[in-house]
Amino acid sequence: MLALQPQFKRKDIRSYVIRSGRITEAQKTALADQWPFYGLDLYAGHAALTGAFIHPQAELVLEIGFGMGDSLLYMAEHFPEKNFVGIEVHPPGVGRLVNEASKRELNNLRVFCADAVDVLTDCISDGSLSRVQLYFPDPWHKTRHRKRRIVQPPFVDIIVQKLRIGGVFHLATDWQAYAEHMQSCVSLHAQLRNCAGVGGYSDRPDYRPQTKFEARGQRLGHGVWDLLFEKTATHLA
Repeated sequence: MLALQPQFKRKDIRSYVIRSGRITEAQKTALADQWPFYGLDLYAGHAALTGAFIHPQAELVLEIGFGMGDSLLYMAEHFPEKNFVGIEVHPPGVGRLVNEASKRELNNLRVFCADAVDVLTDCISDGSLSRVQLYFPDPWHKTRHRKRRIVQPPFVDIIVQKLRIGGVFHLATDWQAYAEHMQSCVSLHAQLRNCAGVGGYSDRPDYRPQTKFEARGQRLGHGVWDLLFEKTATHLA
């Protein structure tokens, strides 16, 4: 598995661009040796998660676009009672995650190198997720590119379908305009309740570690907006 290629199925507008990036020898070795344990196959459909975890009944947390994997590694290590699945399309980030997970001997973490919508649609059972995490996605700030933003009403519909009742959709961004866009899109869904109240933003939960980039931005006066929405049993009025 030295040349890991992202798996795709659909031809819709993508919310990302595949960037070329250097993958280290350690990451290559980890992918070659550890992908059979940590890697999940998009084309296996719902069977991809069958037997993937030692404790299959544990709460399942999904992170979309985990980058280099810092937050996901932190959570998997500090919350061993939960199972974690990450989705990322950039092989260097996947390689780093797998390499670090192997070194830390984490057995509650698995990863797809694939498109998030494909994974959600084909591999994740309805009502199976306790939390979906979307941290610092590309804001596509130019007007002509905003159609590429991953947070759109149809995407929110898919997230809600996959969350269990009481499950949480947790978003975070350091772009205020995107935070407002997220707020408007997610608030439209009648089955989601803003944990901070209508139109509010939440404090960063303890389970989400602060990245070095985020801390540097805050020292420079940049804001960060966390949004937590809980799936309710019935549609809200």
